[in-house]
Amino acid sequence: MSNRDAIVVENLTFQYPDTETPVLKNIHFTLKEGEVLGIIGRTGSGKTTLAMCLNRLVPTVIQGNLEGTISVFGQDISQRSVADMADKVGFVFQEPENQLSQMTVEEEIAFGMGNLGISREEMKYRIQETLKQVGLEGFEKRSPLALSGGQQQRLAIASVMAMRPSIMIMDEPTSMLDPRGKNEVYDVLRKIKTYGMTGVIIDHEVERMASYCDKILVLDDGEVIMFGTPKEVFSELTLLHEMEMNAPQVTELADRLRKELQIDVGSPITVEEAVKAFQIVSIK
Repeated sequence: MSNRDAIVVENLTFQYPDTETPVLKNIHFTLKEGEVLGIIGRTGSGKTTLAMCLNRLVPTVIQGNLEGTISVFGQDISQRSVADMADKVGFVFQEPENQLSQMTVEEEIAFGMGNLGISREEMKYRIQETLKQVGLEGFEKRSPLALSGGQQQRLAIASVMAMRPSIMIMDEPTSMLDPRGKNEVYDVLRKIKTYGMTGVIIDHEVERMASYCDKILVLDDGEVIMFGTPKEVFSELTLLHEMEMNAPQVTELADRLRKELQIDVGSPITVEEAVKAFQIVSIK
């Protein structure tokens, strides 16, 4: 993992027109190149607005008053357009059908690359490579509308990945999916690190985020309440509960065991950590 800063957000405040209070308030955080950031928080806490600031959808398309600075790989993006940012920051939306517009799967993946001026030969190579990575080989001629929800979301991710952005942002990519679809998408998301991509994921799947993300940012009422490693954030159960959020189930279970049975297994945040912790306790 690189020591280079991928995203630096400083004093970021944003207010929509005709509203009384900002939706984002004095946001600060830094994400290193190759890290994956998970953003969690209650509905209306500002998660999606923050994500859209990172690729300039806010405030260039969705307008309002923005203060503070965002730097991407050392460059202030305040004068950049959404189109300018397309080769740096890719965005996958919550509902994939809103992002899919072409007649076939291969045309869908080619569409974004065409806007970047990628050569035809390079397009063919990237289409095949990306379809393999998302598990959609053989679907080239199929209509995106004929795909399942999980397949559509994987196609939306593939369309962004093919453009080779340095940063991939995903806004609740599994919220509309069944458990199988969620697993399919997270299997793909795990692969972005092999590209050295930096990731930003908004989701409610804290179990998956605990094992996948390098950093967690907790937003509440537009403010950063916590920012740190999954272990640091999900160990703060009292604070999470005050915001009507939960930690991973194994963390919640460990907390109850400690409080009700005086059995201390630490604060595991993944199933693997919990298994090891329980084995140590049983041996003692």
